[in-house]
Amino acid sequence: MLGIINKKRYDTETAIEIATTDLRDGSNTYYNGRTDSLYRTKKGAFFIASFTQWQGEQDQIEVVEEAAAIKYYEKAYNQIVDFEDAFPGVEVEDA
Repeated sequence: MLGIINKKRYDTETAIEIATTDLRDGSNTYYNGRTDSLYRTKKGAFFIASFTQWQGEQDQIEVVEEAAAIKYYEKAYNQIVDFEDAFPGVEVEDA
């Protein structure tokens, strides 16, 4: 999916998929007909791509700040990339 927001290109084909709500168990790819994934562009911008199977709805791209991206990552069903790789420079400390 490709979107241009504020004169910047966000492309799921060239960005790195970091995490997703997609169950990816072979039969439940889209929970309730919808799924979304968090991506990071090569320049370090974060966006969420939302996909739908429902008629009358459209796939969407939403640009998010790093703090919102981290919250999404922490709650996602599937974390595809390790935290340190997804958010370079963000320090994780012991609880």
